[in-house]
Amino acid sequence: MTGSTTWRVLRWVLLLAFGLFFLLPLAALLDFSTKVPGTGERTGEAWRTLLDDPTLTEAITTSVLLALLTVVGMVVLLVPTMIWVRLRVPRASRLVEFLCLLPLTIPALVIVVGIKNVYAWVHYFMGDSALTLTFVYVVLVLPYAYRSLDAALSSIDAVTLAEAARSLGASWLTVIVRVITPNIWTGVLGAAFISVALVLGEYTVASLQNYETLPVVIVLLGKSDAPQSMALSLASILFAAVLLVLLSFLDRRRRTSGGK
Repeated sequence: MTGSTTWRVLRWVLLLAFGLFFLLPLAALLDFSTKVPGTGERTGEAWRTLLDDPTLTEAITTSVLLALLTVVGMVVLLVPTMIWVRLRVPRASRLVEFLCLLPLTIPALVIVVGIKNVYAWVHYFMGDSALTLTFVYVVLVLPYAYRSLDAALSSIDAVTLAEAARSLGASWLTVIVRVITPNIWTGVLGAAFISVALVLGEYTVASLQNYETLPVVIVLLGKSDAPQSMALSLASILFAAVLLVLLSFLDRRRRTSGGK
């Protein structure tokens, strides 16, 4: 057996091992969510009732809207800032990195306590809506989004691209939106997916703020209806996986169109 054949076999063995590592817990969730406690019979009742419960429907809608708003807020805040710092004030890159990574060092409990007074004003002006969690979630996703965008920016010569565009009469807005951002689209998609995954799985802040988001409802259901809770957990994981595939498909399609 040649070295290349050995490496190919080893690669497939490792891929199979990782596949089993991730798929076995999902299979256990599916098994538990379709089994009637005590009798062992199979039923899809837990899955059929997911959209029949208005509390579940509202929680799913809230979490999806929070994910969408968080992605938009993260992109609007972080992408232009990082591009501008890299092009115009590179000395501030360390400061921006420090500020973006700071939420990693602060526990979510401390963040909630610290923003309590701030949120009193947020509720006063914007109402007591769960969507106001967007402001906190944008802060929480900054460390992960920053790394994704920083890696994408480091892979291109942003300064040369900006100088070429400026020499042709492009404004700074055009440089950021139409020149640099399309070249770091992979990093933007990666940051967006990480943001969605964090929002769909975030429990601490939403629970302490007394909002019924998807993770909070999953925990509450686990105390009263375990099969339905497992079905909802598996559904949220599959939703995140499908979203990752769609984002990868969009990125691949964009690269193919760009190549043509």
